[in-house]
This record gives sequence, structure tokens and C-alpha cells, in this order.
Amino acid sequence: MLDTIKWVFKIQNLRQKIIATLLLVLVYKVLATIPVPGVNTEGLQAMLAKDENSGLGFFSALMWGWMNNFSIILMGLSPYINAMIILQLMWVIVPKLGELQKEGEAGQKVITKYTRWLTLPLAIAQSYWMIFLLNSLAGWTILYTSNTQTVLMAMAIITTGTMFLMWLWEVMTERGIGNGISIIITAWVLAATPQVIMGHINNENYPLFAGLIIATLVIIYIIVKFTEWTRRIPVIYTRTGREEKSYFPIKVNQAGMVPIIFAVSLVTFPSILGQILSNSTWTAQTIWGFMMKWFNMSNPEWPMIIAYFLLVLGFSFFYVSITFNTEQIAESIQKRWGYIPGIRPGVETEEYFSKVSGCLNVFGGWFLALIAVAPYIMWKFYGSSIDFIVSGAGLIIIVSVILDLIRRIKSEKQMQDYSQF
Repeated sequence: MLDTIKWVFKIQNLRQKIIATLLLVLVYKVLATIPVPGVNTEGLQAMLAKDENSGLGFFSALMWGWMNNFSIILMGLSPYINAMIILQLMWVIVPKLGELQKEGEAGQKVITKYTRWLTLPLAIAQSYWMIFLLNSLAGWTILYTSNTQTVLMAMAIITTGTMFLMWLWEVMTERGIGNGISIIITAWVLAATPQVIMGHINNENYPLFAGLIIATLVIIYIIVKFTEWTRRIPVIYTRTGREEKSYFPIKVNQAGMVPIIFAVSLVTFPSILGQILSNSTWTAQTIWGFMMKWFNMSNPEWPMIIAYFLLVLGFSFFYVSITFNTEQIAESIQKRWGYIPGIRPGVETEEYFSKVSGCLNVFGGWFLALIAVAPYIMWKFYGSSIDFIVSGAGLIIIVSVILDLIRRIKSEKQMQDYSQF
């Protein structure tokens, strides 16, 4: 291990990429501490600390955790991620987008350009919605919305922060050692870990703390095995006149974190909407009471847990059905004079890939759903808020990023060895 670390810093190209990544992460962390001018940050922190607003506190975690000081990068890359998801969903409706995907790198550049343009209006709309939401939930003014100039300035700053962050991750991807979005999200997840550890130490609940560390390590081991688990489908190519055996790998977790992002957005919406309606008419307050009873993050009920589980599972199948293009894969194999033993090229190969993908996604979707609801199930049995040292969803992100970095470092090492040879 130490030899590998020493080797990493001996290679100039790799060392420069690591330093560039760390410096860009530092820039991101500095931006996260700068609040939007004119925001009542003390009132905002007091509101988030209330027990009845724990649902909003959970939503704050979804908004990259920088709602506490209403940072200029408050929304993180969520508008960009939403834009990517919308365009991916549009592939089914708009055939031209699907054709662009087939054009390789040139088509991907066009899709990236469309994503950037779509991010701008989404960021503007989302910034206004965040200001309206916080002022609706607070018992005091978080930002003076009566002053149009103040609101427009805040919206402009938040939107600019998102667009700058989008540029930052692109530079990080180009100049750094890994995918910029993944590294930024990982930095955000890890930033909250010391606070969780110190919280357990200050409470002097050492048996629980030790148990959570062991549980976290076990979950990390399971996630590593799960993330690396692939089904290798044998493929034989006859283009050269002789049979060449190869494999087409399909991951069990094909959807990654996207289903959890989708599901969390929906499952938290009733609770937040209920808090907004709590200050309205009697009928609205009745609806609020119903939503807060069954979708309250501070005391999750089984209907919410079951709905969350089913949403993650459903979105997993939905997302894979869109992104895993079995027709394109079967066509690509056939063009290269390849076939799967016992399966005819063309339609039968496409159907075979669909069947295998669906079977694997049963395991992948169930695993993601169980990881997502595990803290709430523990909550029900333990009787209070409890989670791993890092949340299950956060662990999936961290493990995926670390494994990707290991692959990149190994690839750099192989290239270095080849160049020396």
C-alpha cells in the first residue's frame, strides 16, 4: 500500500492531477461557506434546528447541506443533474436525442451543450422556489421578498454559483484524476462525517458508536462486493476468420444512485408541502396533519418506508430501461461479426440482453432500496434517529468513487510501465 502511494507521487502527470483535484475541492469548500448577501442565516439555522422542521433538515441534506448558511452554491449541481435526467427521459420521446447518443463523442458534445442550456432555467426556477419555500416555512423573514431587487440579486447569485460549480466540475474532470461530479458529491458526503463522529463522542455513547463503526465497515464490504459484481456474457467474434472469445459485462447495479435521488425527491415532498399548508386554511391544515403523520422524517411510519422502498425499486427498473439500450448493444455486436453462443444475432440477442438486465436489476434494485430504507428501519426498532457513520446512500457514492480512482491509478501505472518498456 505504501509503495503504491509512493509510486503515485513519483509520476509527475499523476501527481499534478491529484494536486489539481485537491485544489479545486478546496475552492468548492470555500464557496460553500460564503452566504448569499441579505439572508438571515441565524433565523435559518434556528428554523432548521426545530424538531418539527426535521423534514426540512433532511431536505437540506439533499441540497448539499449548504442550506444552513444559504451558501452561494446552495443548490450544488442539482439543477445540472436534473437537466441530465430530463434529457435522458426525453430520449424516449424525442428520437433525435437518441440518435445523438449513437453518434459517439460528437453526439455527446451536443447533448452536453443541451444539458448546460437546460441547467440555466432550472437553476433560476429552483433558486426562486427555495427562497419562497424558506420564507413560507419560517416564522420570521429569511429573505425580504417584498424587495424585488433583493430577490433578483439572490436568484442571480445562487444561479451563478450553480453555473460556476458546473464549470468547476468540468475543469476537475479534465484536469483532475476522476469525474468532477462524483468527487464533489464525495467531498460533500465526507464533510459531514467528522461532525457525526464528534456527536457520538460528546454524547459518550461509546457502545452505540462502536456498533455503528462495525456496521459501517460491514456495509462498506458488502457495497464493494455488490458494486464490483458483474455478469459476464460470453461473446464470440468471427471477423478475423477465426473465433475470438470475449465477454460483455453487465453490472448488477446499473442505475447507480439515480433511483435514490428520484425517490428521495418524491418521498420528502409531502412532508415539505404539509409544512407549507400548516399556515393555511382549516382544510389545508387537515391535509398537513395527514401528511406529517405518515411522511414525517422525524418519526417515519411504515407507509413512508414502504413507499420509499417501492419508489427506489421502481425508478431502478425505469432508469435502466431507458439507459441500457439493448437494441444498440445487439446491433453493435452483430456489426462486429459477433454472437452469443446459443443465441441468434439480432432480435434474439436483444431479447436475451433485456432478460439478463431485468434479472440483474432485481438484485440491484432491491439492494439499493434496502440500503436507502435501512436507517429508517433501524429508526423504528431503535426508537430514535440512528444511521451509520456515513449514510448508506453516501457509502455507495464513496465506494464507487474510490473504486473508480483505483482503476484510473492502475491504468496510469500500466501506461507508465508500457512507456518504460
